[in-house]
Amino acid sequence: MSDFAGQYYCKIDEKGRFVVPTLIREDIEGNGNSLMFLKSQELPVLAYTKPEWDNCLQKAKDKLDEDQRRLFMYHMVSEATPSEMDRAGRILIPSRLRKLIPVDEDQEVVIVGMFHRLEIWNPSEWRLYARQNEEAYDQILGKIQGIL
Repeated sequence: MSDFAGQYYCKIDEKGRFVVPTLIREDIEGNGNSLMFLKSQELPVLAYTKPEWDNCLQKAKDKLDEDQRRLFMYHMVSEATPSEMDRAGRILIPSRLRKLIPVDEDQEVVIVGMFHRLEIWNPSEWRLYARQNEEAYDQILGKIQGIL
């Protein structure tokens, strides 16, 4: 299972690939050497390793009723696109999903580790999201420090 953490600023090349940071690369290599990309309800694009994606599918089967599963399949699973990491450690963000992350002129994205998945953000949107949520973070800081 994956245990992603950290944030990484990565350049996107003309084909829509980025070099996977070393710490993330090792986890991806150990879990099938590919990621499953899909759109989220919010701003970022999501990416899961194969075992984590399979786990999400199993949870949907176990926890959703038939109508909910159908909606999950239509709106999430049908949009999911796999991408394999190449020998140079690059991975392609599928073009129709890449369009959901309008990259700035510097052609950069932010990869954010979120335990079992990665989120891929436009850097400006990521900074805005982080600023907008500082107050909520401050409110739960004591609980967070208790965990650490």
